[in-house]
Amino acid sequence: MKQIALDIGVSVGPSLANFYPGNNASALAHLELWMAGSTRSPVPTYLWGEHGCGKTHLLQAVAEHIKMQGALVGWMDASTRQAPDFNPEWEVLIMDDVQDFTPVQQHAAFNWFVNAATPGASRQPWVLAAGALPPQDLPLREDLRTRLGWGHVFQLQLLDDNQRREVLVRHAQALGMSLNTDLLDYLLSRFSRDLGHLMDLLQRLDHYALQTQRPLTIPLLRAMLDEL
Repeated sequence: MKQIALDIGVSVGPSLANFYPGNNASALAHLELWMAGSTRSPVPTYLWGEHGCGKTHLLQAVAEHIKMQGALVGWMDASTRQAPDFNPEWEVLIMDDVQDFTPVQQHAAFNWFVNAATPGASRQPWVLAAGALPPQDLPLREDLRTRLGWGHVFQLQLLDDNQRREVLVRHAQALGMSLNTDLLDYLLSRFSRDLGHLMDLLQRLDHYALQTQRPLTIPLLRAMLDEL
């Protein structure tokens, strides 16, 4: 018998604290220093790496941190249909998946850069961007491409299988879940290796387990997927 689950689940959003660095410790340390106020300068930061290496997690973590401080964030990614006009009150300008920006989005991003670097402005917001390619290989207009690459550039590496396993165990613990080895092996061998997808699947499974009052097992996961 399926029960209605109360909305008491733990929401585990992106943060620097729950980012597992693996071989990306230098990039994480750079962002932590900036958010602590130690390195707040207008020099841009660009993160790059293949899908699933944690770029968007880090960008969202920075944005959430800044918002929690009561400051404003400018955000644009490849899905942004109409980029907002530059706001001089922005603390940080964040651009994700820049390799997919359309000419219109590239124009808006360049405009953000120009306004952010205006001499004599009351504040010069930080630019934090991410893409799938190193700056010199981005299929963007030259003036935007060079601006993305003139500051701090970090390549993010994918986690290996053992590191992915540890991330999923930690995420399950944060949700209050007990993740057995069989279910963990099944998740890692049968589904996308993208951690964002796997963690989302874990949260949905946790909610489904509460609804059905059943323990977390491979049959429960299969039953949930059959209902989708």
